[in-house]
Amino acid sequence: MAPQPTEGISAVATTMGDGGLEGEGGAARPGPSVDTPVPKDGNVIVSKKSPPPESSTSIYTRSLVIISFWLVVVCLGLPTWWWTTSIYRARLPLQEMLEWADGKACKPVFPLQIVIDAPSLQDSEAHHLVRTTQHALDDLNEFSAHHLRLRLAETLVPANGTSAAGSYSGRADTVISAEHIAAQEEAALTIRLFPAESAPTARAHLGPHSTTLDVFYPPNQIPSTSSSSSALANFIATQLQSIFAEEQATIAYILTSSQLSSSSPSTSGGLGQPPQISQSVASSPRESRTGLSRVLPPDLAARLNRQMTRALKYAPTYHLTISLFSPTASPSTWDIEAAIDEYFTPLLESFSTISNFTVDTQVQLYATFSPSVQQPEYSEEQGVWTLRNEDLSGFINAAEWPLSPSIGAGPTLNFVLYVPSRATAPLVVKDSLASSWLIPQWGGVMILNPSTVDAEAAAIPSTLSKEAIQPALFTFSHQLLSLLGTPQSPPSLPLRLQTLTRVRAASLLLSASSTMGSLARLTVALPSIAIPETVAAAVEKTISHLRNTCTDLRDGRFQDALENSRIAEAEAEKGFFEKSMVGQVYFPDEHKVAVYLPLLGPVGVPLVMAASKETRRMWTNWKQRKHGG
Repeated sequence: MAPQPTEGISAVATTMGDGGLEGEGGAARPGPSVDTPVPKDGNVIVSKKSPPPESSTSIYTRSLVIISFWLVVVCLGLPTWWWTTSIYRARLPLQEMLEWADGKACKPVFPLQIVIDAPSLQDSEAHHLVRTTQHALDDLNEFSAHHLRLRLAETLVPANGTSAAGSYSGRADTVISAEHIAAQEEAALTIRLFPAESAPTARAHLGPHSTTLDVFYPPNQIPSTSSSSSALANFIATQLQSIFAEEQATIAYILTSSQLSSSSPSTSGGLGQPPQISQSVASSPRESRTGLSRVLPPDLAARLNRQMTRALKYAPTYHLTISLFSPTASPSTWDIEAAIDEYFTPLLESFSTISNFTVDTQVQLYATFSPSVQQPEYSEEQGVWTLRNEDLSGFINAAEWPLSPSIGAGPTLNFVLYVPSRATAPLVVKDSLASSWLIPQWGGVMILNPSTVDAEAAAIPSTLSKEAIQPALFTFSHQLLSLLGTPQSPPSLPLRLQTLTRVRAASLLLSASSTMGSLARLTVALPSIAIPETVAAAVEKTISHLRNTCTDLRDGRFQDALENSRIAEAEAEKGFFEKSMVGQVYFPDEHKVAVYLPLLGPVGVPLVMAASKETRRMWTNWKQRKHGG
């Protein structure tokens, strides 16, 4: 017979996990615990068991573990992280750097020494002439930062003890003395006065390769010691003002341009600059800082702007590439080395005190026009082949002509001599009929038509002689002067090079000062950027050479001023473009968050939660002890 269900046990109990189910094979599993209440309907209610209370040893151990982790983080982890990720910022003289940028640290002045040699005049007459000429010159000068200082040359007494004044040999000795004084004191110009009995008015002559202005005057123009002015003094003052007019305008333009570039708002605004810096370098008119009191006419400022735009930035060394291009197989050789030595090297040597040059040459045959340039058109009226003006900028076939944009450390100037074929000769520029043109900040091009090479030859000669290259090198010489920023006046090349020396010194002084201001503003604007000791050393060296430049300009030592300003500019650029600084400029704080968050999140959350729970437990125990006690 089948066994009957046990009385008092509900059938529902057979479905409960803890209700004494009958196992396989008739074995009974353990039933509910003794203290588990069983309701009348037969359902079993299971009560939740609480964990046994922790012992004081376990609590103490857990607290020590949490404190140990936090001690490792605070005492070892944070210092190690701070030491390995801290950014070193060398101390920079920000105040002084901004003062240089704003023109407060230096007021550049350009005093030029002019020596007057008047051997035919008495000492009293000569000194009075110098004084009256100086007064007339000061009245004409509108630019106080650039002024001419006249002085009388010392008279050389010959070895026999007799005065040499008035005689030809005496004048020669005096001229030598004046030139000696000019060499010692770096005089910009020497004026020699010669009486001319037959001359109705005074006249002057300045040679193309001389730093001496010869003035021939009638004897009746000599001022008396009681007169306050004279026609000869006014004539000399007018000549001097004319000679140095372009130099004054160029320096005034440079200072004005620097004023406009530095007239940006104070760096305190949105850069977070400390108040002590922004308040002490408040903007003020540049005229009061530099002594600039001359306003350039618009047409003169536009002409100077064109000159500055086409000129290259100053560099201690330039590389010159002179290239011969021909669309045919001729000419294939040229006597370029002899031509350069005779016609080009003397000009480069005259620049030796300003910049150095390296020269290389090349020949390219079957050189075709650029595809973007329209082919030459033949003009029936003029009987020449012409190039459109709009095609001159694309005349150079950069894709096929081997013209490197930069060779060596300095910038490269390219001079291209193009010899067209007989079929397209003579080739000139339309309208102007010019055969050469200048490409700003790049170089120059000249077309050497076969008719100018050998008019009787039926074909283009295979070799260009030195005489055939001479016109091209003369043209390249004028283009080189323009590309280097040489002024167009006066006619004397040595005086123009002296002007270029002073202009370059002023430009480099202002450029290095501006770079110092930019570095100071960058340092304040980016507090997280590293400033290595190399930058601090470069800044210190820059400021030192800037001071020397300002002193040399004030004392009239313009060659020393150029050298110091060149070093200051190089050190300023070196400090501003420090590799470690440039790399961190483009590493914002958002990148740091993206790097640290995946690392600190999994580690920091458990530590913070454990410390929070332990703190709550200790707070609860303290409250219980307080109320229980």
